[in-house]
Amino acid sequence: MATINSVEKLTDNRFVNLYNVKGENSKGHHSSYFVASRATDIEHLKLVTHENHPDGVAIYALYGEKHDRVVLIRQYRYPINDMLYEFPAGLCEPGEDYRSAAVRELHEETGLVFHPIEADAMFETPRYTTVGMTDESCATVYGYASGEISDRYLEKSEEIEVVLADRAEARRILKEERVALLCAYQLMHFIANEEDPFHFLHAQ
Repeated sequence: MATINSVEKLTDNRFVNLYNVKGENSKGHHSSYFVASRATDIEHLKLVTHENHPDGVAIYALYGEKHDRVVLIRQYRYPINDMLYEFPAGLCEPGEDYRSAAVRELHEETGLVFHPIEADAMFETPRYTTVGMTDESCATVYGYASGEISDRYLEKSEEIEVVLADRAEARRILKEERVALLCAYQLMHFIANEEDPFHFLHAQ
């Protein structure tokens, strides 16, 4: 296994920072590797703590009396200079439980009220989003949404459209639109099971 020889913090930003990690692998190859992280200092990097506390949360929410629509957002993203279909998501505040963060974030991004359901821990466990470039990990919370869509709680920096997609629209989005990876996989669950899209949560 590789050995890390040094870590240097290169930026000092509020939400994400860049670190230069220098190390040597088991073949004797030396690397200078750049890592983006939500950590504000070296001591809190996951490569130091080896802890996987979720930086953020993604929300898989069904909507409607028949739970036949899924709550999506279509959000402008600077790295691709385009709109992208995603699940509602956001960062966990320091000390905030990720389920509480899910309720807060869904309301802030969509105006809707989120009602989480119980799921086995293996479905909610924080997973790394793009580990080739960042140590960020996100938990996923499942449940149902109610209420009316509103943009009154959005931050000024956010450009978000809320979409309540039925299965026909979900298929169209997968075929024709730019979709975040986690969202795409879960939309496949949604369109595959018309009786209960959350059936997989109860499988043993």
